[in-house]
Amino acid sequence: MPEQTSKQDACPSRARFVRGLKLGLPIFLGYAPIGAAFGIVARGLGFTPLQAAICSGTALAGAGQLIALQLMGAGAGAAAVVFTTAIVNLRYVLFGAAMSQHVAGMSLPRQAFLAFTLTDETFAVNIDDSRRGTADFASMAGVGVIAWTGWVLGSAAGALAAGAIGDPTRFGVQFAMPAMFTALLVAQAEDRTHVLTALVAALCAIGLMLVLPDPWYLIVAPILAATAATVVSR
Repeated sequence: MPEQTSKQDACPSRARFVRGLKLGLPIFLGYAPIGAAFGIVARGLGFTPLQAAICSGTALAGAGQLIALQLMGAGAGAAAVVFTTAIVNLRYVLFGAAMSQHVAGMSLPRQAFLAFTLTDETFAVNIDDSRRGTADFASMAGVGVIAWTGWVLGSAAGALAAGAIGDPTRFGVQFAMPAMFTALLVAQAEDRTHVLTALVAALCAIGLMLVLPDPWYLIVAPILAATAATVVSR
C-alpha cells in the first residue's frame, strides 16, 4: 500500500513537470539558435566543445556569456569580465524579488534550483503561470529544465559545428531572442496598464541609451517604468 500511495503522489507531480516542459518549449526553440551562436564564438576564442557546453551548463546567462566572450576577445582581464557580467545580470535580483512571494513556501534546495534556472524567459513564463494560480515547483522546474537543455544543447551543437556554420548571423539567429521577448510580452499584457508600462519601459530604455552606458539603461528603464506604474495604479 505505501508503494501504491507513493506512485499515486508521483503521477500528478510528473504530469505538472511535463506541463512545465510544454510551457517552456518556446524558450527551448529560442535558446537553441542563440546557444549555437555562443558555441561558435566560443570556439573562435579557443574553447573546446566540452568547455563551451560546461560554460553554458553552469552559468545559463545568455547575454552575460556573449558579453563575456566579447570582452575576452578584446583582451579584457578576468576581473573586468566578471564585473561586467555581474552588472549585466543585476536584473535577476529584480526577477528574484518578484518571484519570492510565489516560492516562499518551498524548501531552500527547491528555491535554489529555481534560482539557478531563472532567466528572463523562464521568469516571464513562471510569473505569468503563478499569477494564474497554476504554477508549483514541478511545473516551474519543467520550464527551467527545458530552457537549460535548449541553451546547453545549442551551445554544444554550435561549438561542434563551428567550422561548417561560419557566421551564424547570416541565418538571422540574432532575431530569435527579440522575437521571443515580444511573444512573452504579448502573453503577459492582460490590460491597458501592462501595455502602457511596457511602452514606458521601452521609451525610457531608448532615452537612457543616449546617456547611460550599456547595460545600465536596461536596468534603470524597467525600474522607472515599474515605479511609475505602481504610483499611477495607487
